[in-house]
Amino acid sequence: MQRTCAVGVMAKAPQAGRSKTRLCPPLTPEQAAAMSAAFLRDTTENMAAATRNAPITAYAAYAPVGTETLLRACLAEGTELLLADGGDIEAPGVAGFGRCLLHAIQGMLAAGHTAACVLSADSPTIPTAVLVQAATLLLEPGDRAVLGPADDGGYYFLGLKTAHAAMFRDIDWSTETVADATRARAREIGLDLIELESWYDVDDAASLGVLLRETRGYAALATRAAIARLELRHPLDKTTLLSAAE
Repeated sequence: MQRTCAVGVMAKAPQAGRSKTRLCPPLTPEQAAAMSAAFLRDTTENMAAATRNAPITAYAAYAPVGTETLLRACLAEGTELLLADGGDIEAPGVAGFGRCLLHAIQGMLAAGHTAACVLSADSPTIPTAVLVQAATLLLEPGDRAVLGPADDGGYYFLGLKTAHAAMFRDIDWSTETVADATRARAREIGLDLIELESWYDVDDAASLGVLLRETRGYAALATRAAIARLELRHPLDKTTLLSAAE
C-alpha cells in the first residue's frame, strides 16, 4: 500500500460578515468574502498541483456542518471534505481552534494516511514546492513534526505522523506566540521538529498590502483575478476600496 500524506486546508464557506473579518476595514464584508473564496480556490488548486509531485491527498477540513454546498463551489476538483469542528475531541488543555486542528489531524490519520497536515486558508501564494517538501519529509521513516512558521508569529502549516494532542495544548491562538508555543510543545514531548520556509498569512490590512505587492510564490490566479475585479491596489486606501465595491 502506498504511503500517503494528507493535507487539509482549514476551511469555512465564504460569507459576508463571517469571512476574513479582520480585513474589514479596509475591505467591505462582501469584498472580504470574495477574497476568502479566491484564497480557498487557490490553496486547493495549489494542493492539487502538489499531488503531481508527491503522494498527497487534498482535503478541506471544514466547519460548521451545513455549509458543504457553499464550500464545494470554492474548491479545486478532487478536494475531499472532512468535518473538523472540534466535535467530541477530549484532550486536556486543547481548546478553541486547537480542537479543530486536532480533529482534522485525527480524521486524516484515521482515513489511513501515513501523515496528516493542516494548512492555513490565508496563505494563497505558498510555493507548491514547499508543500511537496513537507510531504516528502513526513513520509520518511521516524516520527516527526513539520512546521511552516508564519511571519506574524503563527504558523501556516503543521504536519504530524501521530495525532499528538500535546502539540495543541495551552496555545493562545491568533497571537504572535503560536509558533513559539508549538515549538515548545514539541520539545516537551521529545518530538523532532523540522521547519519550512517562513511565509505570511493575509489576515489584516498590512498583510493584504504584502499580497498586493508580492510577485513571488504560487501564482494564485483566482486571488489575482479578485484583486483586479475589486480594483484593489497598494497603498491601501479605504475610500478607493469602498468605491470599488459600489
